[in-house]
Amino acid sequence: MKTYLDWSAYDTYGVGDAYAGIPATGGQYAKAVAVCMNNHQCQRDGKGVMCPSYRVTRDPAHSTGARVKAFKAALNGELGENPFAADELAAAMDLCVSCKGCKKECPSAVDMTLIKTEYLAQRNARIGLTARQKLFGALPRWLHRHRQALIWLARWRNRSPRVAKLAERWLGIAAARPIPAPVAQPYAPPAPATPPATIHGEPEKAAKMVILFVDTFTHHFNPEVAEAALKVLRAGGYAVEVLQPAADDDEPDRPLCCGRSYLSQGMVDAARIEAQRVMKALAPALAEGLPVIGLEPSCLLALRDEFYSLSLGPEVGQLGKQAFLLEEFLMRDGNKGLKLDLKPLPGGKAVVHGHCHQKAFGTMKAMKKVLGWIPEFDFEIVDASCCGMSGSFGMESEHYKVSQAMGELALLPAVRAAAPEAAIVANGFSCRHQIADGSGRKAEHLAILLARALE
Repeated sequence: MKTYLDWSAYDTYGVGDAYAGIPATGGQYAKAVAVCMNNHQCQRDGKGVMCPSYRVTRDPAHSTGARVKAFKAALNGELGENPFAADELAAAMDLCVSCKGCKKECPSAVDMTLIKTEYLAQRNARIGLTARQKLFGALPRWLHRHRQALIWLARWRNRSPRVAKLAERWLGIAAARPIPAPVAQPYAPPAPATPPATIHGEPEKAAKMVILFVDTFTHHFNPEVAEAALKVLRAGGYAVEVLQPAADDDEPDRPLCCGRSYLSQGMVDAARIEAQRVMKALAPALAEGLPVIGLEPSCLLALRDEFYSLSLGPEVGQLGKQAFLLEEFLMRDGNKGLKLDLKPLPGGKAVVHGHCHQKAFGTMKAMKKVLGWIPEFDFEIVDASCCGMSGSFGMESEHYKVSQAMGELALLPAVRAAAPEAAIVANGFSCRHQIADGSGRKAEHLAILLARALE
């Protein structure tokens, strides 16, 4: 079986009785599926993320364990000669939101998100891509090439119920869901000569260089987040270089992208091209050992996770050691003496929602630590599963109601109950979208909050 992702990390799995249920076909991919030990941790409530679809449906068929069984049946030849196009497998995967909760919370660390990406790639190869997949997956290219048209279309569609209904009929985009429009002016990186040359106002100390990776969503939808992060890092005494395409990039004028949107639609080859562009641009920083700081959890953490499965070479291992979310980097250097001159904020309260990938990679501790630097600031981290938006999932007409139900489990009630003066903090672009749609409250990135506390 030809696979689109690199599954060699699972090569040694299957030694001993613990993995006796490896399917007959699929090679290393089958081993990744077979790590499930059927302990049913994915069919529970309580703390954590896993498994959002089970939590809202209460149906074991929409749990990680049931999906594993469906894949085993497919790879054992029980779903016919074309199992990846089978309705049974599609039904099992229908409500998977790629939250990564199972990788963190399952005792066997089943990575259903990666398994799903391979499944979608296999299915696409057999039945082709839908128009909606092409639209959502290739969003980075659409935004670069047809930016003004997308702004106009998004605004027109959001204002007109008739156009929203047509989009639902033709593309399967939920008419009830507002879609975010790109901002008029995307993020414009500062000139290289502008970084500070001092640390904490002491000119005899050279500023430490860091690399800021501005993802597609921040670049086109929330450039103010990148601007705030730049302000915070400079206040900490860092010289900041915004990552740009390499000089010999085939598309030097197109912003860099981690490839997350392509992966979410199973467009692995396109995602690999994006990842290769990022790796080429990062080559000097990796050689110099410079920290690489990201803002959107699913994008930065793709550099530490999915990049390993895209056959990008040994440099990925080094990248995994140098890539940090903003809060991770600040906490790390805070432990080394970094100080930010933060002031109390009006209201002095916040409700904080963690992106699923922040939780899956254990970065919420850093979020809590850094928020604690703001004087006289009280905050509550909501114990919630997936917000329900999960990239394009919550925008798909057949998933809109389930998406809303996921948000209503804990997140949206907590936001509505928050005091009017309380800030709502969510680092995920999709999470902020879901919060706005479901509660009417505007959520903001941690970088915005810190930048405001510096004023």
